[in-house]
Amino acid sequence: MNEPETTAVSRLTKKYQATIPAPVREALQLRQGDAIAFDVQEGCVTVRRAEPLDREFARALEDTLEEWLSPEDEEDYRGL
Repeated sequence: MNEPETTAVSRLTKKYQATIPAPVREALQLRQGDAIAFDVQEGCVTVRRAEPLDREFARALEDTLEEWLSPEDEEDYRGL
């Protein structure tokens, strides 16, 4: 396997959420409100910009993600 150009690290919150480090945001040209996709294959995860089909799938799941709208989430993300 080739060595990465950059290694970026982020910590998980108590709810297993993480901030996407600046080098990753820049490489993917991400902006606030953009959607990202996580591709998992054989123990390896790739993060990429979500395509329209990915976003359509995510919208279908929105109602199942209500636990992410708690006051604790607001507290965890306040400083980000």
